[in-house]
Amino acid sequence: MSPMAASVYSPALHPSHSSYPRRRRDAVVVAASASSSPEETKDVVIVGAGIAGLATALSLRRLGVGTTVLEQGPSLRAGGTSLTLFKNGWRVLDSIGVADELRAKYLRVQGMRMRSSAGGRDLREFSFEEEAPGQEVRAVERRVLLETLASKLPPGAISFSSKLKSVAGQGAEGTLLELQDGRRLRSKVVVGCDGVNSPIARWMGFSEPRYVGHMAFRGLADYAGAGGQPFEPKVSYIYGRGLRAGFVPVSPTKVYWFICFNSPTPGPKNTDAAALKKEALVLVRGWPDDLVAVMRSTPDEAVVKTPLVDRWLWPGVAPSASRGGVVLVGDAWHPMTPNLGQGACCALEDAVVLARRLAPAVLAAGAGDDVGEALREYERERWGRVFPLTARAGLVGALVQWGNPAVCAVRDGVVIPRLVRLGPFLEHTNFECGLLEPVAPSP
Repeated sequence: MSPMAASVYSPALHPSHSSYPRRRRDAVVVAASASSSPEETKDVVIVGAGIAGLATALSLRRLGVGTTVLEQGPSLRAGGTSLTLFKNGWRVLDSIGVADELRAKYLRVQGMRMRSSAGGRDLREFSFEEEAPGQEVRAVERRVLLETLASKLPPGAISFSSKLKSVAGQGAEGTLLELQDGRRLRSKVVVGCDGVNSPIARWMGFSEPRYVGHMAFRGLADYAGAGGQPFEPKVSYIYGRGLRAGFVPVSPTKVYWFICFNSPTPGPKNTDAAALKKEALVLVRGWPDDLVAVMRSTPDEAVVKTPLVDRWLWPGVAPSASRGGVVLVGDAWHPMTPNLGQGACCALEDAVVLARRLAPAVLAAGAGDDVGEALREYERERWGRVFPLTARAGLVGALVQWGNPAVCAVRDGVVIPRLVRLGPFLEHTNFECGLLEPVAPSP
């Protein structure tokens, strides 16, 4: 694989994770509870109202299965900046009925311009339509994507301020969950969509995500007060030594930017937004003026810094994605570095595949064995997709982050101008999830 694969898939183009990888003090534990609180009985409980959780809830609803989504915060998470979806992600959004609403808000990205950090020298330009006909690329605001998905669920489907305390046990009647507020839920199926630091994944025996040695700054510039942003709908990608950066127009008034740099450790977490922005600007001092201008047009609070992490699902080593009636989706199962732009896309794919496998089993009264087999089928179908993508994304990131001057000279003088081909790099976006024909949801 060419080191230049990440010229198409920037690790910072696609937001990674909202917190540093660490063992959480509030980790879910297995607990035998003597609580006398009454149990609520559910068919499907989804833990986490992020992209994976809301897409899973909406996919199941379209197939007639109602769900309860537990979100530990008091509202939908507004953090994060923007994420880029390729055509496989848009196919999923088409399948669950929200794509056109989002397309109306966000620009279709037409191509990519690649430059050197030394004087901003042009290295190559790509047109998606010419090199990868049929490709659809748009950057979307994470907040708006979550709000759009949530708006299609019935009132009360998302239970806010509902933090998981423990997985209290499993039996023939389902999995018992205890919440911090004392509530107890027994559910036939529990779907862990609780993100990269997933307590449910830890309970199932998964390792902590691995820090890959790269950090990312990301921000969302706002040009609403300046009459709109002035850029063509192209990704502008800039290469340095052990450092890369760029920006992409999101909408007529928003521009997303990113920086990826090498760091042996994540270091202490810094929540001072103004300091983060200053640190990011120092990294690209002397780089092209348009990048710096975009960064300066970003509100301090719209700048984040995160480590890039992943987890490789080695066959025979990684635990199963399901345990009894508990199953993992998205980053909770397969966190990946964003070098292929597939973290959010794969979470969306997971949601549709799981719903298609699971819905018939849930709707078949008393079909406990059917639920277990449906979850195993989901894992078999998805593992062959997500493990290679996770590994490939990690390898691509390792290659393009090299800082060796000779390697960088070959990259800028030979690989990018003469060897890079966009079509083969985007082949993984040809995944077809199929349509979910809507049926009446269960009560």
